[in-house]
Amino acid sequence: LLSPQNYPLYIRSVPTENELKFHYTVHTSLDVVDEKISAMGKALVDQRELYLGLLYPTEDYKVYGYVTNSKVKFVMVVDSSNTALRDNEIRSMFRKLHNSYTDIMCNPFYNPGDRIHSRAFDNMVNSMMMQVC
Repeated sequence: LLSPQNYPLYIRSVPTENELKFHYTVHTSLDVVDEKISAMGKALVDQRELYLGLLYPTEDYKVYGYVTNSKVKFVMVVDSSNTALRDNEIRSMFRKLHNSYTDIMCNPFYNPGDRIHSRAFDNMVNSMMMQVC
């Protein structure tokens, strides 16, 4: 999860030894996210469609994006060899993440813009990652 100003709100990677490489991959995808957001704004596309789809594939990974109405960006990096994940599964995973993020935002003790430290959100993300792997 990235803030509207592109600083990280929440990052999780498996395996953790490749975390720096994933940080780089996520931040390089932000240019594509910004291009897609500006293209959506010009085309006056339905604002309820928040899923950006495949941002770019590499030989090892596929990078997918999602943006909320408040311009919080969700970026997911998936192993390219995982052929079981289809576009609909990725879209539903983003919706699930967005719903959990909304639950965090509804917490009166959470300050918007702070890093996310939520056990419930961690558990949901970990369960999604275990389903994918």
